[in-house]
Amino acid sequence: MNLFKIFIAALLIDNVVLMRFLALCPFIGMSTDEDKSIGMGLAVTFVTVLATAVTWPIFRFILEPLGLMFLQTLVFILVIASLVQLVEFFLKKSVKSLYESMGIYLALITTNCGILAVTLDVINNNCVFTEKPYTFLEAIVYAIGVAMGFLLSMLLLAGIRRRLRTSPIPAFLNGTPVLFAATALLSIAFMGFKGLVK
Repeated sequence: MNLFKIFIAALLIDNVVLMRFLALCPFIGMSTDEDKSIGMGLAVTFVTVLATAVTWPIFRFILEPLGLMFLQTLVFILVIASLVQLVEFFLKKSVKSLYESMGIYLALITTNCGILAVTLDVINNNCVFTEKPYTFLEAIVYAIGVAMGFLLSMLLLAGIRRRLRTSPIPAFLNGTPVLFAATALLSIAFMGFKGLVK
């Protein structure tokens, strides 16, 4: 039951984009249509889950026992950058159209603060529901929840952007301002999920 609660909390209650305001660059840049949103969301999901699966044991079994916790950010960024390279090679070889449409945003996954936040959250914070450090399985479930929350946010904004293309928008709001206004309204809506968990 705790795993389900951790997943729901990461997906909706503490949504990485709409409640924590992390990973806004790919959120705004790659949500122009649903296909790009899904592609970016799946790439971020892969990197987030794999980065958590690699960094959690590195921290628990190498950095922590040796007293090298101060290296965690550097090590985690190196792991994330390596995983992004794997995703880039895969997309370039298998899904060339998605690779070309993602452009610079694929490389930006390396510095996606949402991914780094997940890897740091699972080692520095206690689980909200057990008040103990995250176990490996809880860390993976949390990472999946955060990544799915990112994908959900991207799809929501992609749908809103599709509607905005045919809507009359005042000139001073046209472009990025209306996207941030829409994101703010989505964030307010997501605040309602806070009542799901005491």
